Amino acid sequence: MGEYDSYQDKIILVTGGAGCIGTNLIRGLLQVNVQRIFVIDDLSSASRWNLPNDPRVIFIHGSILNDELLTRAFRERPDIVFHLAAHFANQNSVEHPETDLMVNGLGTLKMLEYCQLIKVEKFVFASSGCSVYGSQAPLPLREDFISLHLDSPYQIHKLLGELYCNFFHNHYGLPVVISRFFNVYGPGEIPGRYRNVIPNFTYWALHKEPLPITGNGEETRDFTFVGDVVEGLLKAAITPEAVGEAMNFASETETAVIDLAKMINEATGNDAGLKYVDRRDWDKISRRKASIEKARRIIGYSPKTDISTGYKKTLSWFVEHRQLIEESAKF
Repeated sequence: MGEYDSYQDKIILVTGGAGCIGTNLIRGLLQVNVQRIFVIDDLSSASRWNLPNDPRVIFIHGSILNDELLTRAFRERPDIVFHLAAHFANQNSVEHPETDLMVNGLGTLKMLEYCQLIKVEKFVFASSGCSVYGSQAPLPLREDFISLHLDSPYQIHKLLGELYCNFFHNHYGLPVVISRFFNVYGPGEIPGRYRNVIPNFTYWALHKEPLPITGNGEETRDFTFVGDVVEGLLKAAITPEAVGEAMNFASETETAVIDLAKMINEATGNDAGLKYVDRRDWDKISRRKASIEKARRIIGYSPKTDISTGYKKTLSWFVEHRQLIEESAKF
């Protein structure tokens, strides 16, 4: 039997499925012969054109806070639920803390309640390793360290989501898996005001604008290619030993933001250089590097894509879809 044969004929629900991780996950699920994939997304930070055009993919436009919509989706009795939907990200949560609480807190609770009602086989929650560890955690970041001194509502509510997952697992026996993502990038991520640094740097570089560096540029992040994250998610959802566990999905490599910016300028032929801007008040993290030992041991997680290779794939997608991206970018 193949590694992913247990996906055959499964019904899958992916919330936030029109985003970067979601669209790439859906493509991976289609390759392992699932029966149907239901996608819930309100398109607040994604675009429908990003979804694969396949009859097995059924798109439901709306919010995870909408009970009528959730009733419709769970009437199909999904076997596995990947909960990726979120109010993203730190700056957005600082400006809109109540919305962040509703989507990332109540939205996650609603998803867990519906999953418990129909007894799903697996609930996979997208948490954030750049959130739950706080800014003072020792490196490399390991799953047994959690901080209660967090820097934004987004970070607080991602931790809240994990706590709800643990409650439903411990109290009801719901089979949950918590995946802690680190600076995921890759094809499928549309730039915008509240989006990540790589799509935004790419957008500005292609417009021949200087790339803004907050801080001194020596700050590091653990950039993780979306294809490696998808492989981890696919394995996590079918590995019995992963149930009840939280695992880092990262590259286990530090990259300085200034080095990233220089690489992007070189790759895009942007000679506008860099500009230094004030650090955002909530941004207190100077370094990020995760340990992936636990995910490697439990599910065989093994990231294969370095930042240079991953960015070439990202830029190729960006150039190929540039007109659609220009129309969809929300700055």
